Amino acid sequence: MQTNSSSEITAPEHPETPDVLGAYPRLTDEQVMLLSRFGKRREIPRNGVLFCEGDRDCDLFVILEGKVAVVQEADGEPRLIAVHGLRRFLGDVSLLTGQPAYSTAIAQEDLTVLAVPFDKLKEVAAESPGLGDQILRAFLSRRSVQSGISGGLRIIGSRFSAESRRLRDFMSRNRVPHRWIDLEIDTEAEAILVRLNIAPEETPVVIWKGRDVLRNPSNTELATLIGLRAAPSRGAQDMVVVGAGPAGLAAAVYGASEGLSTMVLDAVATGGQAATSAHIENYLGFPAGISGADLADRAVIQARKFGAVFSVPGDACGLDLVDGYNVVRLAGGDDLTAHTVVLATGARYRRLEVSGMDGLEPASVYYAATENEARLCRGDPVTIVGGGNSAGQAAVFLARQAGSVNLVILHDDLYRDMSRYLADRVLKAPRVHVRPNAEVIELVGDTALDAVVLRDLRTGQRRTVETTALFVLIGSVPHTDWLAKQIPLDDRGFVLTGPATEMLMTSRPGVFAVGDVRSGSVKRVASAVGEGAIVVRQVHDFLADAGRR
Repeated sequence: MQTNSSSEITAPEHPETPDVLGAYPRLTDEQVMLLSRFGKRREIPRNGVLFCEGDRDCDLFVILEGKVAVVQEADGEPRLIAVHGLRRFLGDVSLLTGQPAYSTAIAQEDLTVLAVPFDKLKEVAAESPGLGDQILRAFLSRRSVQSGISGGLRIIGSRFSAESRRLRDFMSRNRVPHRWIDLEIDTEAEAILVRLNIAPEETPVVIWKGRDVLRNPSNTELATLIGLRAAPSRGAQDMVVVGAGPAGLAAAVYGASEGLSTMVLDAVATGGQAATSAHIENYLGFPAGISGADLADRAVIQARKFGAVFSVPGDACGLDLVDGYNVVRLAGGDDLTAHTVVLATGARYRRLEVSGMDGLEPASVYYAATENEARLCRGDPVTIVGGGNSAGQAAVFLARQAGSVNLVILHDDLYRDMSRYLADRVLKAPRVHVRPNAEVIELVGDTALDAVVLRDLRTGQRRTVETTALFVLIGSVPHTDWLAKQIPLDDRGFVLTGPATEMLMTSRPGVFAVGDVRSGSVKRVASAVGEGAIVVRQVHDFLADAGRR
């Protein structure tokens, strides 16, 4: 149990928060009895602290008597997140991923809890899969709740700053709860900067635990603070997976579960492009659909359970062969030595090269449509460029909050590149307006986007459409620049792999390619997961033939 400086915070007096989203279920007596076999009863006095913002390796706390206030540490009074009572349990997905807690839990009154250590949760899940799944679902839901109420870290900066955008994107892509405070419009920003003796030109800044300030930190510094980045391994790994999209995550799960020492790197975040999808409805086993973020978080938890180690950001910048071992060079100077390397770096969305892009991209152009972007666009008109599934999912998702959504496609057949179920949904959405046979040729605005100029591809006629945000989802290019001619690529830059008997191995022994980065692959989440699973069998065969197992 943690009892650091947050113990001086007084628990606010508020009634219990209703569980409207399923994030805080109330356990049954039978479930509490089962958990009691793995934990210990503890008595906590009023205003006692169960865990603090920034703590790691916390217990799972089940409330047996009393109430607990969950707060965010801020300047002055703590900011209340929720209040919970009898038979509810505390914690979120950070408990399973190794990240710190993003809130503080304080006894609102004299309290009796059941404290279940983290390392016992595996045994709980093995004995009662239903309870284990209920805990996991609640943890994932809580992360969404925290993001929705802007809990966690605070970022203060200008919406027109490229560095502010970088930090916000990094937090959003890694599903880290945070609160964005805009210097341009938020009256609270100046007061916080004065209180913390921060000059406006020193922004963007990240405030952690209400007092610790990082001035324009790099992604690596921020990731180290919140526990996303593991230290490089000194010995040779059985398998290093470069890229943590669906293919890389599947390789991590199957490799680690079959006893391979497994290290996973990603330059930005786990989940890849799939994690930016608000709702995936055609993935096997999820008839009601699942968000890409939830799918990614579940896969990370699963891989970590079997011993896989994640390092984000882990930016691979080179691949060499040294004394028969593959060496992955990392930006920053670290190296990783591996018996085998699985390339799962996927692809990145293409940039739209039009007039006005250079000046307006930092403030108003996006390459994903997540909850973070949806909140920024609430009530405003937005434009999406693209005709594939990613564009369709973005249109349906953004239409829930945006004032209107213009979907610009180069042809007149929405069904050509988009799954039929999704195209049907786009056409039925009242706020979505499909603009066929059109292209964006100009962005209009000074410091922020005011409108886009469309050109009709049949008539050449131009039309100005009001919009405050542009979403560019126009296909992808492979992320293979870093390979620097070490691995053969096709004429489009995708990795070439071998014949059917070694279909996922490249010409470099022990180096494999899976998912979107592989030449000839099917660009779908399910096929990427399949290749990530299959490659582990080929890794085993390679290690056996090389006498390394």
